[in-house]
Amino acid sequence: MSTALILALVAGAVVGLVLGGLGGGGSVLAVPAMIYLLGFSPLAATTASLLVVTVTSLAGLLAHARECNVRWRLGALFAAAGVPPALLGGAMAGRIPEPVLTAAFSVIAGLAAWRMLRPGSLPRQGVRPARAAAAGAGLGAVTGVLGVGGGFLAVPALTGVLGLRMKSAVGTSLLVIVINSLAALVTRGHTADGLDWAVLAPFTGAAILAAWDGKRLAAKLPADGLQRLFAYVLLAVAAFMLLDALI
Repeated sequence: MSTALILALVAGAVVGLVLGGLGGGGSVLAVPAMIYLLGFSPLAATTASLLVVTVTSLAGLLAHARECNVRWRLGALFAAAGVPPALLGGAMAGRIPEPVLTAAFSVIAGLAAWRMLRPGSLPRQGVRPARAAAAGAGLGAVTGVLGVGGGFLAVPALTGVLGLRMKSAVGTSLLVIVINSLAALVTRGHTADGLDWAVLAPFTGAAILAAWDGKRLAAKLPADGLQRLFAYVLLAVAAFMLLDALI
């Protein structure tokens, strides 16, 4: 077994554990893992991350659908606002200089960490169509350009802007992520040709399998402690990527 394959399996498992344990944030680790461990370029890493996000989110969506935690109509409407920005962002990603792409990703990673350290910062405010559309559009743009699913943005938006309960927000966010990720991939088809599928396929498989273990692990450990630990790790990753982009 090659070193690259071992790294892909380990990194994919970590991403899956985070996704399963915290319900989001795993894709924010996938991009730096692909860049610094597997040797992907920033553009290829964000495209590969979209593929991983799409497949793992679809698997999670099916599981939540069986538990009736998905608001299909509301999720589709929320995602509809994000599809045009996701298409545009996917098309623009190849034209953005790699240091800028890396720096932008580090900012989003830092934002994710900050949001996880302040889990109660977005109060429930009821349904506001204009704010819902704006939140959906912003999420689509982030997904298209940076290749992250945006669960750390979607869940607070669905709870704070649309007033969903947490379980329904997590399940519905997976529907939004799948739709936005597929839209972004449509305009990134040309960047998928150079992907190393021998590494990407086991990475994705490990993420899917580990997500189930992460869900079981989260039931046994304090959720707040896990979330804060991941947030501090993510802050360190964000700082490292920003320094790498600036040097």
